[in-house]
Amino acid sequence: MTAHQNGSISTELSDFLLNCFVRSPSWQHWLSLPLSFLLLLALAANITLLITIWLESSLHEPMYYLLSLLSSLDTVICLTVTPKVLAIFWFDLRSISFFACFLQMFIMNSFFAMESCTFMVMAYDRYVAICHPLRYPSIVTNQFIAKAAIFILARSVFLTLPIPILSGRLHYCGRNVIENCICANMSVSSLSCSDITINRLYQFAGGWTLLGSDLFLIFLSYTFILRAVLRLKAQGAAAKALSTCGSHFILILFFSTVLLVFVFTLVVEKKMSSDVPVLLNILHHAIPAALNPIVYGVRTQGIKQGIQRLLKKGW
Repeated sequence: MTAHQNGSISTELSDFLLNCFVRSPSWQHWLSLPLSFLLLLALAANITLLITIWLESSLHEPMYYLLSLLSSLDTVICLTVTPKVLAIFWFDLRSISFFACFLQMFIMNSFFAMESCTFMVMAYDRYVAICHPLRYPSIVTNQFIAKAAIFILARSVFLTLPIPILSGRLHYCGRNVIENCICANMSVSSLSCSDITINRLYQFAGGWTLLGSDLFLIFLSYTFILRAVLRLKAQGAAAKALSTCGSHFILILFFSTVLLVFVFTLVVEKKMSSDVPVLLNILHHAIPAALNPIVYGVRTQGIKQGIQRLLKKGW
């Protein structure tokens, strides 16, 4: 791989090699089957959910539009990472072009940010539904969902676009082997001979600005929700209110837990195998994408009934 004087990589020899689980080669064998299953499950579950919401007029409501957005994001995130990882496991296709690598990096960062922001908007939706039920139809409208979707897209793209740009402008001086299964920002940047302090600072600041603010607002929403629920005196009212946001809370809890575990492994990676963070990163792209639509499909009455009606019609 050659480099120009201005620090950009030559597009003639610009392939990276993804060095996947070289310290634990046996992991590739036992991980390929469950990862294949998770990919098929994620695609089937999310496509089923999207078709159900699209075809069932009774589900053409703001809450289900947000769920459609979440399923679309999960599908893209899963397809961005998992097929390439399986290609490495099965066919040793470790090469990835410069453009494809940085495109994957951008999609991973931006779509995770979009998913986090979508969870935040869904938390606000549940807050209004429970704390201000009479005003819900006038606040959470189709127009509100359209504006929220534009905000989610614009904020995520604007704040994550500098990540691949900062990595792409670095001076790469011959090393092209990425010690990862995916084009993670720091895994790629660490190949550079340039100072990557700015990359590290932006990754840290941008990540915690996006995810940290979303998690704080989600926590704040559920604090108000819990306080409102505890004030309900009618028999069964509290349980009914909590059930309306139970699915969302489960997904938020899972998303946050997996993310925190991944961050923790990065902090203490010197005390454990470097393959562990790589494994968690791969699973973080596959497991939520498979579980999110299943949790909503099982726990949401409207979606269950919609799927049942489509099955009766022969879909």
